[in-house]
Order: sequence, then structure tokens, then C-alpha cells
Amino acid sequence: MTAVLVVDDDPHLLRALRITLQAHGYAVTTAVDGTSALLAATQNPLSLIILDLGLPDIDGTSVLKELRGFSSVPVLVLSARHGSEDKVEALDAGADDYITKPFGLDELLARLRALRRRSVEPDESLVVTEAFTIDLGKHRVTRDGEDIRLTPTEWKILEELVRNPEKLITQQQLLARVWGPAYAKETNYLRVYMAQLRRKLEPDTANPRHLLTEAGIGYRFMP
Repeated sequence: MTAVLVVDDDPHLLRALRITLQAHGYAVTTAVDGTSALLAATQNPLSLIILDLGLPDIDGTSVLKELRGFSSVPVLVLSARHGSEDKVEALDAGADDYITKPFGLDELLARLRALRRRSVEPDESLVVTEAFTIDLGKHRVTRDGEDIRLTPTEWKILEELVRNPEKLITQQQLLARVWGPAYAKETNYLRVYMAQLRRKLEPDTANPRHLLTEAGIGYRFMP
């Protein structure tokens, strides 16, 4: 059974999530503030965490940073904050995904399933999509049986995204990992290179299916 910690100070939402998740086979632990959340994370073997940002004692982003000091468990941030800056801050602090209130339970469950898949699936060197195939071990990309030539920078960006399937990677994270921390604000670099990657890999560059943009925040690879 998948163990999930739900952290939220709204008792009605907490109860609803506990009932829904238990009905779908999750073992649920709850916490109403950041202090009890961190304590629960140290005392229970967890597979997933749902974390609200607006907690009464410690801001959820601070909880994330402390949590990442001792745990790599996937975290889905749940918040009423809709601004892209809040999302970026949470993702940079260590969140794996982000959903805003109000939300649909079907979407929440789907995102949890995606996080669970990423945490249990082995690291495969061969990634196959409907449009192209990536061999991470050989640094090779093919489309329709033909080799696609990528520049070293294009390959680095693609590899970062592919090694984190379905996960939203912020612009700042990609820039720092590919070019270095000094380039964390050069978002125009990413726009240029992502456009090049889509031209080479996506059958319909106007409607990409695998290299997706979340406006103002970052990018996501969908297998």
C-alpha cells in the first residue's frame, strides 16, 4: 500500500483528502502544520507527500527546504497561490509538481500516480515516444529510423527533461544545470533551444506532444 502524508490546515479538505485517498488504496497520514509534517516525515516511511504552502506555523516552502535535507520522497504542492513566482519558488525548493486550489480530485489522483511511477520505475537508457527514440547511454536520438543530430547544448537540455519524465523543470533549474548558475536569468536561451529541439523532434511544432511549455515557469517532457 502506498503511504502518503497530507499536510493542510483546512480540516474539511484534510478529511476529504483522507477519505478519497484511502478509498483509492493509499495509507494516509495527516498533519495540520509544518512542524508536525516534518515530524511525521521522519517517523513514517512515506512514498508521497501532499503539501499545502499556507501553513499556520512554517511556510510550506520552508518545510520543503527542510524536508529535502533528509528525504527525496516526491512532493505534490497544493496551494491557493496562483502566481508563477510562487510555483517557481516551490519547485526550486524541491517540489516535484504543483496543483492549485480549487482542483479536481481526478487530476490530483492522476498527478499522484505520475509521481509514483517516476519514483518506482528503473532508470532506463532507452526512451521511446510516438515521434522519436532517445538512447541516453549512446547519446543518440532517432526519428523515423533516421539519426537526428543535436548540438551538445540541445542534448543537455533534452537529457535533463527526459531523465525527469512528466516532471515540471523550472527555467532556472534548466539554465543552472545546462549553462551554470550565472545564467539562471537568461530565459531567452531556453526559448531558442527549445524551439530548435521541437523543430527537430516534434512532428507538429505548433502543437508539441512531448516537449511541453508551462508559460512563465518551465518545461515538461511527456513520454
